[in-house]
Amino acid sequence: MSIVMTGGGTGGHLAIIKAVKEQLKDEELIYIGSTKGQDKQWFENDDDFKEKYFFDTRGVVNQKGLGKLKSLWMMVQAARQARKLLKKHNAKVVFSVGGFSSAATAFAAKSLGIPLVIHEQNAALGSLNKLMKPYAKAFISSYLDESPIHAYPIKEIFFDNAHVRSEVKTIMFLGGSQGAKAINELALSLAPELKKRGIKIIHQAGANNIDEVEKAYRDLGIEAEVFGFTTKLADYMNEADFAIARSGASTLWELSATALPTLYIPYPYAASDHQFYNAQFLVEKELAWLMREDAIEVDKVLAMLDENMQTKSQGLMDIVEKDGSYKIAQYIKSI
Repeated sequence: MSIVMTGGGTGGHLAIIKAVKEQLKDEELIYIGSTKGQDKQWFENDDDFKEKYFFDTRGVVNQKGLGKLKSLWMMVQAARQARKLLKKHNAKVVFSVGGFSSAATAFAAKSLGIPLVIHEQNAALGSLNKLMKPYAKAFISSYLDESPIHAYPIKEIFFDNAHVRSEVKTIMFLGGSQGAKAINELALSLAPELKKRGIKIIHQAGANNIDEVEKAYRDLGIEAEVFGFTTKLADYMNEADFAIARSGASTLWELSATALPTLYIPYPYAASDHQFYNAQFLVEKELAWLMREDAIEVDKVLAMLDENMQTKSQGLMDIVEKDGSYKIAQYIKSI
């Protein structure tokens, strides 16, 4: 019997599959995804999966008119293929992380009576996960009280680095490897005052913005550690005492696991505004700050630096659970 893993399209979805499948290497694993998105890039050559399949599917929600009908037809065809594959590999459970590339296999699992376990990364449910939630054997979310598991699947290094911050000596601006214009502009607006206060700047400006941002710091006469993509993210978070970041699920939980007090500035065009609701989850617990991109006020941000970091930092250490990928894997194996 096999465990079938499906879903993706984006790195946020696929990172969950990668984390969980690392804990299931003693099982027969099958991956089913899409030719669109990043699925093949992540898993086409991954030997942890006995077999990998990629259907010709695409998103439905973002299509219009005839495009929506074509996407639905592609999904129906893929669901037929998925049914055959689930039977062929004697699937005992399907683990889905959502996204359009999971739809065909999730529907096929339901039609065959195969248990479906769904992981939702965000506080605002994705369209497919919301649709399939009533039919799932388990619906796993770090934001929902009724979830059987609340731990988010992230690397142990972030927990290992967790420590309580008391004052801000280093600030980190985190716009992702592609950068975030609003965060870059805010960083440069704050930089002169940060220099006066003796606060070190770590800035992920985005791969395409490094030269421009580095020049802006030089023109201001300010030293800053500027980078685009990095493999040292955990180290940078460990060094920082305060962060300003987007609020994609992985970033939010990595920052939280490190116990790093953070002002979240959500990407305004995220589907279902999920980045806002991710951050709002922590704000309601008084463990983070939140500002819309079009409502950034430099004076308010500077005032945050004088607030009690220790309370928020300790609160994050108390709320975030460890071993998310292990717990999810054990749950899947138990079915």
